[in-house]
Amino acid sequence: MNDIRTIALITGVLLLLTAVTAVGQFLKRHPDRGLDPAAVRTFNLRIRGWWVLCTVLAAAFWLGTTATVVLFGLVSFWALREFITLTPTRKGDHRALFWVFFAFTPLHYLLVGLNRYDIFSVFLPVYATLFVLARVAFAGDYKRFLERTAKIQAGLVVCVYCLSFAPALLQIPIEGPGGRSANFRLLFFLILLVQFGDCMQYVWSRMLGRRLVAGTVSSNRTWEGLLGSATSTSLLAAALWWAAPPFQPWQAALAGLVVATMGFAGGMTMSAIKRDRGVKDYGTLVVGHGGVLDRIDSICFAAPVFYHITLLVTGTRP
Repeated sequence: MNDIRTIALITGVLLLLTAVTAVGQFLKRHPDRGLDPAAVRTFNLRIRGWWVLCTVLAAAFWLGTTATVVLFGLVSFWALREFITLTPTRKGDHRALFWVFFAFTPLHYLLVGLNRYDIFSVFLPVYATLFVLARVAFAGDYKRFLERTAKIQAGLVVCVYCLSFAPALLQIPIEGPGGRSANFRLLFFLILLVQFGDCMQYVWSRMLGRRLVAGTVSSNRTWEGLLGSATSTSLLAAALWWAAPPFQPWQAALAGLVVATMGFAGGMTMSAIKRDRGVKDYGTLVVGHGGVLDRIDSICFAAPVFYHITLLVTGTRP
């Protein structure tokens, strides 16, 4: 990954993080600026979390495709754990969950690493789903059967299946210079757009937000925030089209629009689940960010759509 475009992209992100870190520290040392100290503290905690995220991603990218797939597999495992533990399970679910965590999730990521789209594209949504239904039924506990199995299936699809389309980008054949670095830039491009879209949604909602999308689900997600996020992310994607090899500027802009919209939908969906369970975050693993699932919910919704847009642009038959 020593080509000039990869170095330029990573350097730009590092410079941006350095700049916002400096701004956060300045605001912390000058409370007389009239800003809410709690908001400044949250801002600095989130920046710290982004540094950790970027460091881990950069390390995995430098180590290669296998390390990146393993990293996403571990993230999926932890996110699924947070999702499942959010609601109580019954004894009849435990053996099915054992298979889900220790057989289906690792095997799915193995198939992703082997680039077996023909199998992994149906493995979890079809065969794992059928297995979960049957295994819970064989346990003999029929109380709230549909509710319990639906929770397991939803967690498996969102936390494992959908997220796995992010590292699957590393397997798409891309013509042109850069070699494997082009695939890593594509993955970095997706994650950057998702994180930028989330940030812009918050900024535009705070600046111009008037109409809530669903106030009972989220009190800080507005239609103005969605429009501003989609527009801002689309413009950034068009400006960075050179970092995503298969895309032309207008195609990158359209991809940015879709990524921001799907990321917004992911945040809303996972917020609805948290409100249903009466919790603020899925966990506390990532300081300033809540749980792992709180940070990847947007990626889970955006990754499969971005993956298939990339296939369409490259003309690749999976």
